[in-house]
Amino acid sequence: MSSDTPTINMAATGANIKALIKNKGLRVADVQIRCGFNTPQAIFKWMRGDAMPSIDNMVILAHLLDVTIDKIIILN
Repeated sequence: MSSDTPTINMAATGANIKALIKNKGLRVADVQIRCGFNTPQAIFKWMRGDAMPSIDNMVILAHLLDVTIDKIIILN
């Protein structure tokens, strides 16, 4: 990839997801329920930057947080 190709900064995006959830006054359990997960592990992986939400979950997350997807993702 060329240096001008944007890539997702997973660690920064995870920290941003964590901050956005906190700032909105939501709990991880709230996000878990809305995304249809049985356990919160996926959300914790997102917040650590170990994984990214699927596009479906990104849409849900953006709606929950009242932001657009580009306000969630942090690019390098």
